[in-house]
Amino acid sequence: MTPLKWFYGFLKRYRNLMILGIFLTTLIAALSIVNPYLSGIIVDDVVQAGNYDLLPKLIACLLGVTLLNSVLRFLYQLVFETASQGTLYDMRSTVYRKLLEEDFDFYNKKRTGDLMSRQTGDMDAIRHFVAYDIYAVYQNVLLFAFALLMIFTVNTKLALCMLVVLPFTALATFKQSREVKPAFQRNRNCFSSLNAFVQENISGNRVVKAFAKEDYEKEKFQIENDRFKDSQIRGSKVWMKYVPIFEILSYALTVILMLYGGYMVIQEEITLGDLVKVNGYLWMLNMPLRMAGWWVNDIQNFITSVEKIYSTYSEEPRVRTPRFSWNHGDSFGYPHDKIRGDVEFKGVSYQADGEDIVRDISFRVKAGQTVGIIGSTGSGKSTLMNLLCRFYDTTSGQVLVDGTDVRQMDLYNLRDNIGMAMQDVFLFSDTIEGNIAYGRPDCSFDQVKQAAIMADANHFISALPEKYDTIVGERGVGLSGGQKQRISLARALLKDPSILILDDTTSAVDMETESYIQKQLKTIKQDCTVFIIAYRISSIKDADLILVMDGGRIIESGTHEELAAAGGYYARTFRSQYGEIPYDMIREHKGLA
Repeated sequence: MTPLKWFYGFLKRYRNLMILGIFLTTLIAALSIVNPYLSGIIVDDVVQAGNYDLLPKLIACLLGVTLLNSVLRFLYQLVFETASQGTLYDMRSTVYRKLLEEDFDFYNKKRTGDLMSRQTGDMDAIRHFVAYDIYAVYQNVLLFAFALLMIFTVNTKLALCMLVVLPFTALATFKQSREVKPAFQRNRNCFSSLNAFVQENISGNRVVKAFAKEDYEKEKFQIENDRFKDSQIRGSKVWMKYVPIFEILSYALTVILMLYGGYMVIQEEITLGDLVKVNGYLWMLNMPLRMAGWWVNDIQNFITSVEKIYSTYSEEPRVRTPRFSWNHGDSFGYPHDKIRGDVEFKGVSYQADGEDIVRDISFRVKAGQTVGIIGSTGSGKSTLMNLLCRFYDTTSGQVLVDGTDVRQMDLYNLRDNIGMAMQDVFLFSDTIEGNIAYGRPDCSFDQVKQAAIMADANHFISALPEKYDTIVGERGVGLSGGQKQRISLARALLKDPSILILDDTTSAVDMETESYIQKQLKTIKQDCTVFIIAYRISSIKDADLILVMDGGRIIESGTHEELAAAGGYYARTFRSQYGEIPYDMIREHKGLA
């Protein structure tokens, strides 16, 4: 499908409105030939022939046509504006829903500001085309054709003489359209880049201030701003080069009419009234010629915007629900079946950009068990959980949930059964209650509060002036790192998941709070499988299975006692955090052996 065909799919939903608008535009163009025609009659039959009884009737007709024209103009502008807003609404909704369906790989490669420019600047260019350019181009083509037809009825030689400018107009229009399209593509790219830069720096303003890099960022912004300005100027120069040509061609019509038309009146080939008629039609010829350059710009801007939006929309996610399960539930995951929570990794490997992230991972967890994952930074801990949630697909091997490969499961059903408190906490600009209830917006306040109590968040929330109705800033600005982590944990707990993933969730809280949270986690339902990624031994020491990762591989696995006594990576980490391992622990482990 081409970008323009894709756009037409939205526009044809408002086909009836567009047909009505085209009909009204045609009617207005037809009415536009009436007043010049009546003006010619007034000159010939009233002024020169002295038939003054016709004057009141002709003036009434002029006023009536003008009034009707005004009403019809209001109506067709309303019709086209309604169609443009409806088209834009449907297109924006469709693109936004597609953005929500895109996978992690898509967002890893795209900049937020660039995507935002698609939803704002590019969308507005499309709205302008539907609301104005369609009827303006059509109307002016009709005006030109009707005016030329009426001039032919007055005098064929005069009409043919005025047609001399058409080949030059067509040539200038063709050349401008070829030059202006790459200019607009460059403009939109520079605008997207500038928008992305501004968005990134506004979001990261605290980092900028923390490193006192305001001057550095101002210089970078100046470079982006200069690029955008230069691209705008270069684009303007293209149409500025051609606008004078169209102006000259339009004025040439006036010169032709005054010289040749005046000569024909002197030679009595046409009457003075005929000259007035043709002069009245002259604006209908001039307007299309003078505006041709602007419309070429608008149309090319529209085409560029459609192509950019479609290029984003047409990118298919690599991770998607298998076809056979598309009919089960809607695209937001309702209704869903509950899963038990058995998890198995069978020879799982994952590569990104040719680099091995995890290699040959195999382990099995029964529903209700707790798994702790520890390892150095970049060892692949979070990647395992991303593969379990199917944010990415494995390069080889299988991730099984309840014995089924996650690639064969309904994607939304899988994720709806998983609660995840991510390493990078994101909170929406909403109330604290709204953030906690994000996964279950229909839950009661008591359930929200209970989840907050389990996450040890209720006490600091209750101390806030607005309590649970407190609005948190973008990304949770206004809360400490530990507070954001606890709200994120409460959000995951409230979901009542079959699988709970805690990705370094307690790294920003004190040891006492962490101990409280660990006790609360033991009280959740027995059949909930829990994965805890942590750097602190205290967070995972009570887990049923502990996986130690390094370099994308599992280098050790077992219980806390087994690993502490084994003398490997886990034991060294335990020693660095707690000191020497007690001798009786080693003896107990040997006794078990």
